[in-house]
Amino acid sequence: MPHRVTIIPGDGIGPEVAEAAMRAVNATGVDIQWERKELTADIIIEAGKELPAHVLDSLNDTRVGLKGPITTPVAGGFKSVNVALRKKLDLFANVRPVRTVPGLKTRYNDVKIDMVIFRENTEDLYSGLEHEIVTDVVESLKIITRYASMRIAHYAFNYAVKHGRKKIAAVHKANIMKLSDGLFLRCCREVAAMHPQITYQELIVDNASMQLVMRPEQFDVLLLPNLYGDIVSDLAAGLVGGLGIVPGANMGENVAVFEAVHGSAPDIAGRGLANPTALMSSAAMMLRYLGEEDAAVRLTKGIEQTYIEGKHLTKDVGGSAHTDEFTDAVIRNL
Repeated sequence: MPHRVTIIPGDGIGPEVAEAAMRAVNATGVDIQWERKELTADIIIEAGKELPAHVLDSLNDTRVGLKGPITTPVAGGFKSVNVALRKKLDLFANVRPVRTVPGLKTRYNDVKIDMVIFRENTEDLYSGLEHEIVTDVVESLKIITRYASMRIAHYAFNYAVKHGRKKIAAVHKANIMKLSDGLFLRCCREVAAMHPQITYQELIVDNASMQLVMRPEQFDVLLLPNLYGDIVSDLAAGLVGGLGIVPGANMGENVAVFEAVHGSAPDIAGRGLANPTALMSSAAMMLRYLGEEDAAVRLTKGIEQTYIEGKHLTKDVGGSAHTDEFTDAVIRNL
């Protein structure tokens, strides 16, 4: 039976990178039944909500999604589509593998970077609970719960055990936020005690950021609350080439949505200049989730070989190829 996957192309460069990713996945030979659901800024405005029913219904049905970038309409009171998806579908774990891409020149070519970042996805300051106490004085509430902290910690440690990872670093600011970040750390320590084979350490978020820039090769798995995870995962992406390179996944108990985390780049939309690497690599993560390990490995190696050859790279990574040319090269290299 084919795997059913909801494909949400998005807007801006989304349809271009989504088409490239689908072509690459189809070329692996895995039987995917794509269910295309359109979601753009215009559709959001027309529907009056971030997540129209047709999108949610499809994801709840297929339980697997591949998503391109979507522009959240400015003004009008709309929340981020990504935040809305995570809350509605309880996609509690944001997973970002950050790896050196062979052949891609960066400032860190003298070291090998290979880490996975786990970010709690449902609470913290991203709960959006804020109000104006008096004129020009605003309060935002940071929500940290034992339930969510234990859940993301278990997910990260189970991943580390399954994939042979050796070290996990919990990142925090408990020296200042002793109650909220302190609770997150206590949960991480409790789960760490269940996995003595994994080396566990704790880093204050500002120190972790400095260490990432100075010696990124030291990190294996990072475990963070929502806000720090958002910032640190983008920082880490910058070490290996940027958001156009790094894949991402939002994992729940029953639903998983795989996505590129870069923006919709409307300034280059429709010009064939978009780099589909991030969404292709996210699709490789999706294939692993579906149990198609061989196809996932071949797709990843096809991308890497294209960078090693260096003949069909897009402009953002030093080449001059169009999106279709890059995609054709990846498919040849499968």
